[in-house]
Amino acid sequence: MCGLDIDEKKEWEMGLRLGGSKGEKSWKLMVVNRGRLMMWVLRGMTTVLLWTGVISLMTTGEMWGPRLLKTWPSSCFTTTTTTTTTDVNNMSHFPPNFSLPPKRVYRNNGYLMVSCNGGLNQMRAAICDMVAIARYLNVTLIVPELDKTSFWADPSEFKDIFDVDHFIKSLRDEVRILKELPPRLKKRVELGMYYSLPPISWSDISYYDQQILPLLQKYKVVHLNRTDARLSNNGLPLEIQKLRCRVNFSALRFTSQIEELGRKAIGMLRQNGPFLVLHLRYEMDMLAFSGCTHGCNNEEVEELTRMRYAYPWWKEKVIDSDLKRKEGLCPLTPEETALMLLALGIDPNVQIYIAAGEIYGGERRLASLATTFPNLVRKEKQLEPIDLRFFQNHSSQMAALDYLVSLESDIFVPTYDGNMAKVVEGHRRYLGFKKTILLDRKLLVDLMDQHRSGSLSWDGFSSLVKEAHADRMGSPKKRLIISDRPKEEDYFYANPHECLQTLEEPLRST
Repeated sequence: MCGLDIDEKKEWEMGLRLGGSKGEKSWKLMVVNRGRLMMWVLRGMTTVLLWTGVISLMTTGEMWGPRLLKTWPSSCFTTTTTTTTTDVNNMSHFPPNFSLPPKRVYRNNGYLMVSCNGGLNQMRAAICDMVAIARYLNVTLIVPELDKTSFWADPSEFKDIFDVDHFIKSLRDEVRILKELPPRLKKRVELGMYYSLPPISWSDISYYDQQILPLLQKYKVVHLNRTDARLSNNGLPLEIQKLRCRVNFSALRFTSQIEELGRKAIGMLRQNGPFLVLHLRYEMDMLAFSGCTHGCNNEEVEELTRMRYAYPWWKEKVIDSDLKRKEGLCPLTPEETALMLLALGIDPNVQIYIAAGEIYGGERRLASLATTFPNLVRKEKQLEPIDLRFFQNHSSQMAALDYLVSLESDIFVPTYDGNMAKVVEGHRRYLGFKKTILLDRKLLVDLMDQHRSGSLSWDGFSSLVKEAHADRMGSPKKRLIISDRPKEEDYFYANPHECLQTLEEPLRST
């Protein structure tokens, strides 16, 4: 009796009063206990089903909702929000849960090897193009080789920057991707039994169908040794455009090490309120190859000129810096940048994260900008040396960190329309048309020169700058198409409008 609760005791006494036999009483007690057991099993199963539904809904919310933290302000002119530990952990623009798609089965027409050239974001766009080309040609793509011989001399491999397993698995319903050639074909390549060529720039898909596919069928292995801008911006099937977006916005996930450091940097910025990312492209390589030397002293002009002549692959040697600047073809100097930000009405107390490598001229050239906007943040000073120990001398990995911070900023301002500026612009459009100020540099330098000469007042200057940029904030629009001059038309990755939704449309599921 000591082991029975009150209800069981009553049931036992009821059975005793009815005068049943010992076996009958045991049988009745067994029936009661079995009924109680079934009740608890049903309760347990119901609880499991309910939680499964909750988790499913949460996962669906992650897939359908914006990739970024929803409570962050959209501009530096809104109020500060508080960032919690949970918010910081959810800052990645990739969904936390991922289900493997089914493998696509197709007849393989050969193996495509590619060697990317340029900096991180030029290579990023090229990888998207190569996946789309491989899918269209029904070939097997070998994980792309990254550039290690250009100005940056970054020895990073694909797996050092991107999550290679996610890249392969997430695209397996479109194209087969291998980390390396099968042994038999690898031996053939080592013996030189393959075909290598640079594809023609800005080609449409018919070029790859008519020129590259026959080479793949003949040699089995084809190596594309240059990949920058080798696929046209326009005139492609919608499926190809959407696949380029899928690779860019989903398959190319940075390594966990890079993403974790990115979350840390963003969390530190968020603790102090809204922030603006300034892509200050005033670096030695940009100035040397563009020939833009405005604001440089004689020694610096000579140094930059020597560097340009030292690289034989850079064709343009004699450059008129003043003319190029007036045409709006030069990056803004740090001094011009400070003037531009003030004219746009940016709060001087806002945090400004500088997404760039080493600024040419160092602290001396940053002095004017730092005086006007004292809350400048550099990753080298924001983060501890131990945080960056694996990133030193790896420019592409440092650029990946800048990329993540740029995506999450309240405002993104590039001072030059290079590859990072364009790719980040497009990614921010995809994430809900986040504010990106696209500078009219030709107009800006003209207005700045007028203001400096005294012919234009500050109020007049600021008013004209604001007016000119009112509709240059990364809002929805179609790409400009110039069929016979693809270099001058809008870049696909800056505005992949085929993959975008307007603010009035319901949220997408991809």
